[in-house]
Amino acid sequence: MSAPIVVAERCSKWYGAVLGISDITWTMGGGVIGLLGPNGAGKSTLMKLMSGLLRPSRGSIKVHGGDPFADPLVRRRIGYSPEHETTYDELTGRELVTALAHLAGVPRAQAPAAAVAALEVMGMQSAMDRRVKGYSKGMRQRTKLAATLAHDPDLLILDEPLTGVDPIARAEIITKIRSLAKAGKTIVVSSHVLYEIEALTEDIAVIYRGQVLAEGNLYEIRRLIDHHPHRIRVECDRPRALAAALAGADHVRRITMERKAVVIETEQPDRCYDELATAMLESDFVLRGMTSPDNNLGAVFEYLTGDRGRARASE
Repeated sequence: MSAPIVVAERCSKWYGAVLGISDITWTMGGGVIGLLGPNGAGKSTLMKLMSGLLRPSRGSIKVHGGDPFADPLVRRRIGYSPEHETTYDELTGRELVTALAHLAGVPRAQAPAAAVAALEVMGMQSAMDRRVKGYSKGMRQRTKLAATLAHDPDLLILDEPLTGVDPIARAEIITKIRSLAKAGKTIVVSSHVLYEIEALTEDIAVIYRGQVLAEGNLYEIRRLIDHHPHRIRVECDRPRALAAALAGADHVRRITMERKAVVIETEQPDRCYDELATAMLESDFVLRGMTSPDNNLGAVFEYLTGDRGRARASE
């Protein structure tokens, strides 16, 4: 049996009086691991602890047997992509990833080649000499992933990599992440949307109120959540026309119109995302934003925080 990649022992982190994570004991192996939880659950804190950006207030966290906060050799083996970032919009994609590769430990002379190779892996070769300020959300996310890859880490930590991207970019990023896993990378991906995690892995940990509440097989957790419809909110130039295009689909339970958006409730999110992509391409809709509100997850997380305490999803 291979050694665990990440080991957390009674790990807690406070921000002043605010608790980020609480007394987490958790072991993570290789492959693709999904962290699922609503916004503010503690996913980002746990990922920053794994990446060495934060030090535990109490307890410990080890990556590849070492302390990621104290040991630069351990950090060199980690690639971290934050949910929110400050990009240098006046730089080209090539310049940005080159600079970040050098900061991550790639020698200055080798950083340009490493950046180009990473951008090519993420399918950004045709746009890498354009300024970042002209990139779409999907292109920015792929550039972030290229920067995470450029120093060739063993462990990739991706915080909400699919947030805000359109269905086509979303499918492309999922394909790239799967390819990286097949190439031998260990990948931790966070999301507050179950469907996004399901598209990437069956190995899941549910984070809520700073604790790991459930871990193991995805399908038991999916069974709990399937009692609640999956909601997709789409902002586009013609929301009523988009609603009309999807109104007859048998998987759509309800469509709600907002001033500049349409909210779709579906029991089959995979079909809904596919049909959204098809409708946008065929009818030339201009997408302005897409989110998956996590209200439908609330009941499940509350269920997991009831009398059961810590649960094993595989039981």
